[in-house]
Amino acid sequence: MEHNRNTATAQSALRREVPSTVGLLADDQDFTAMRSRYRTFTFDDHETYLHQVEELLRTLATESGHTTVTLFDPEDYADYCAETGLDPDTPASRSRFTAEVAATGASVAYTGQPIDRLVPLLIHRAVRQATWEYATMLLTDIGECADCGQDIGRAAFDQASQTLTRLLEEAGPGTHHLVCSVPADEQLLAVLHAERPPTGPAVLDPTEGAEFVTVLAAGIALESPGGLVLRTTTPAEPDRVHGWRLDHGRLVPLTAAEVFNAYCTDADTGEPLSPEPGVDYRAGFDITPDDGRPPTHH
Repeated sequence: MEHNRNTATAQSALRREVPSTVGLLADDQDFTAMRSRYRTFTFDDHETYLHQVEELLRTLATESGHTTVTLFDPEDYADYCAETGLDPDTPASRSRFTAEVAATGASVAYTGQPIDRLVPLLIHRAVRQATWEYATMLLTDIGECADCGQDIGRAAFDQASQTLTRLLEEAGPGTHHLVCSVPADEQLLAVLHAERPPTGPAVLDPTEGAEFVTVLAAGIALESPGGLVLRTTTPAEPDRVHGWRLDHGRLVPLTAAEVFNAYCTDADTGEPLSPEPGVDYRAGFDITPDDGRPPTHH
């Protein structure tokens, strides 16, 4: 009896060392696709399914040390089963696909978030990853400069990295929120948050930084129109908003009036919006490197 208790205790302790992964059907359309295609997918309706997933996540959180939630896409799943020769109408195949997606796709660590907050967070993460992958593909496919043989995508990425470093240096201490928008075949949008202490460099999430630089680099490499906005928050002062436009691979500062107009115009309708109180709209500042030379570009 004592041996059985010790074994059970050891297994329980070991279970807490094993990570868990849950694939989530985020919207009703994907849920309906799974119900109509696979007999072994036995859930009745999406809302009940989401509540059941939430209960499962709570249980896993008490049993294991780490739980990851990943987006389950029925179309990607069907392609995966076709490529691997797996029978798609089995829980084992769905489980295997979920593990594969968690290793390479968009995922979120479960930390007790309610399901109505977890779903938008997961969708946002998936959109960010898709944007990153698309921008990376654009940089890879653009090729070499016909005149100098330089890898255009690599040169643009280096230029975008230098530009971001310079922006954060010139922005000074505070909490910085940057948005970069680049029109391509699909609209590219990247957001970056950074904290700049009174002394030392800015602190930012490496993944967010890489995504932001890649989108900016795509705009530079394609010589696409686009824009960048920087909003800085510091204690006891109005928020400061600066802006730039992309022009032939260069970030050109906007005037204060242009920043105001961009921030106070509805992007969908073109109608004016009321200025946000406590915000100081300022011209973009010069981000030319200290040596006075513009960043390299093809």
